[in-house]
Amino acid sequence: MSYSVGQVAGFAGVTVRTLHHYDEIGLLVPGERTHAGHRRYTDADLDRLQQILFYRELGFPLDEVAVLLDDPAVDPRDHLRRQRDLLTARIEQLQKMAAAVEHAMEARTMGIQLTPEERFEVFGDKDPEQYRDEAEQRWGNTEAYAESQRRAATYTKEDWQRIKAEVDDWQERYAALVAAGEPAAGEAAMDLAEEHRQHMTRWYFEVPYELHRCFAGMYVSDERFKAYYDAMGPGLAEHLRDAILANADRHTS
Repeated sequence: MSYSVGQVAGFAGVTVRTLHHYDEIGLLVPGERTHAGHRRYTDADLDRLQQILFYRELGFPLDEVAVLLDDPAVDPRDHLRRQRDLLTARIEQLQKMAAAVEHAMEARTMGIQLTPEERFEVFGDKDPEQYRDEAEQRWGNTEAYAESQRRAATYTKEDWQRIKAEVDDWQERYAALVAAGEPAAGEAAMDLAEEHRQHMTRWYFEVPYELHRCFAGMYVSDERFKAYYDAMGPGLAEHLRDAILANADRHTS
């Protein structure tokens, strides 16, 4: 059996022009020709075309596809094994992408579920989600962001009041510690840095020490965070950063 270029184009879902191009570059040369010079493709040609289209779907350039298919040292079964491995990797990648999109969709529909009156009662004139869009852009595809949104959606007014009370109490004690001249690497400062980490883990999402280190850097590098912490006391942002780093060191070294 052999097939015309139009038939093969229909089988494979490619254009006649594509098949002509493959022939011209030697990637897929038809096994037969009619007396009039028209291309006729054999079953072996169709097998090769299937291999070509597979590698093209995975993003391989045509010259690399030619090398893969024409390597005399490669057994046909090796192609199947390679394709299986490539497909497995692609499936895993797509599953991760799908999970990331799902997390982003889920997180977008969640968040703080309070009435306007309750928000004002808990947070006053401060918007607790002022930077939500920015946070979603930076971390929206992470499990941590989705987890924080899932938890936030379950909290009542009383929960948020408790969270705020914990934050206020911690800030007052840390500001007093800094004002007293306690070193950032001292036990007292490191204990409060650990309390800071545990508060986020308890109420929002798991914060391992490496992530806490990243936050520490952001508290100084991001002017908004720096201004927030320095408003509690001069130099407090840098002090907290150093205390977080010291605390992480003592728990991971």
